[in-house]
Amino acid sequence: MAQTIVDIQEELIAEFDLFEDWADKYEYLIDLGKKLPAMGEEWKTEENVIKGCQSRVWLHGEKNGEVVNFQADSEAVIVKGLISMLIRVLSGHSAAEILAADLYFIDKIGMSQHLAQTRSNGLLAMVKQMKNYALAFSAQ
Repeated sequence: MAQTIVDIQEELIAEFDLFEDWADKYEYLIDLGKKLPAMGEEWKTEENVIKGCQSRVWLHGEKNGEVVNFQADSEAVIVKGLISMLIRVLSGHSAAEILAADLYFIDKIGMSQHLAQTRSNGLLAMVKQMKNYALAFSAQ
């Protein structure tokens, strides 16, 4: 049985709860980014750059059968960690599940309070872009 979006969010919350201070949490976030599978160079195009992010972030979504899968990359290590968490939570789910998802884990792990305003805006832009892909795929 595949994990639900809620299951994966709970898993991430538990992982971040293992760390006492924010230096360690950032370190973990950077590690998550380093583990992000490489994105195909063919997807690193201007059309795939997320608008509203300070650093360059590329995001590509594809529908395979009933599920949507995402690939992404960024030049910034923290941002790469953020997008890797979003991919972990949303990739492999149906467009309807992605559209209905309440991404509460971002607040629960304290990310909202610890990111600079520009990074928070970028994070929201990433979520919005992933939901836009899901919306487009659900209309197909």
